[in-house]
Amino acid sequence: MAGWGRAKWPLLRRTLAGGFVILVIVLLGFAAARVNWEEVWDAMTRLPAGALWQAGALTLASYLVYACYDLLGKRYTGHCLSWGNSYLIGAVAYAFLMSLGSSVGGLGLRLRLYTRAGVPAADALRVFGLAVATNWIGYFLIAGGVFMLEPLALPREWSMGASALRMAGAVMLLLALAYIPLCFLSRKREWLLWRQHRISLPSGRLALLQSLAAFANWCLMGLVLYVLLRYRLPYLAALQVILISAVAGLVIRLPAGLGVLETVAVALLASPDLPKTEILASVLAYRAVYYLAPLTLAAVWYLLCEARIRLRDGGDVSA
Repeated sequence: MAGWGRAKWPLLRRTLAGGFVILVIVLLGFAAARVNWEEVWDAMTRLPAGALWQAGALTLASYLVYACYDLLGKRYTGHCLSWGNSYLIGAVAYAFLMSLGSSVGGLGLRLRLYTRAGVPAADALRVFGLAVATNWIGYFLIAGGVFMLEPLALPREWSMGASALRMAGAVMLLLALAYIPLCFLSRKREWLLWRQHRISLPSGRLALLQSLAAFANWCLMGLVLYVLLRYRLPYLAALQVILISAVAGLVIRLPAGLGVLETVAVALLASPDLPKTEILASVLAYRAVYYLAPLTLAAVWYLLCEARIRLRDGGDVSA
């Protein structure tokens, strides 16, 4: 049986790789079909060009910061792929993750690109795990502080009030702040999770870099929405919309949080001075700038990369 598996593995690998490419193309098609392009275009035309350029620059900065997660993953695992290619994979994976979800964008695409470049699957999984941990450490750090010190007034129909939000913020902040000294001081550095799968605690310096990178990325995400709202609300209000919608999107499990971000923004921000239509226009512009534009560029790069790999029968991800 083992011999049969080894003999059939090249065919099976090609089949799985082809299936993943088809899955990505299908999901891209579904994502495009779910977007109301007329509304997006109308929202974009309502905004000043300067605001769109600023939002685009901040989006680029955010993606460049997120790509550093994969550089931290290279340092954590010591895998063989170059720093430049690791950085590129991080940026491309983020674009897919934001629109297609963690399973395809965060995990599936990283596995595909890293293993195709000669990185063992175990190391690719560890890079993904570190990126997830980095993202949520930063979330706990910034959301904990904001929710504890200056929470938005939540709608009455929501089950969580301001007091509960402050308490949740305090817990998140304590957990995030405990992570760095744990990485610096813990004597036990490795735990067995399941079968032969182990988790290794990163160094204290790496934990500090994780916290700084993720904190910066969440701040930049809030800044993009703040700019597109044209500074008519406090920055922390725009940031909390991003933070709350991120968790709501996880619970509801819709790709790219379609409809979730819009619902949260309207519920939290609408007022006589800022009507729902203007909020929706800004949020749709945010979706176009932060989600759709990077996904388009990343999808073109990825499909060209796959085509070149097939033509050359084994080039790396930079080919």
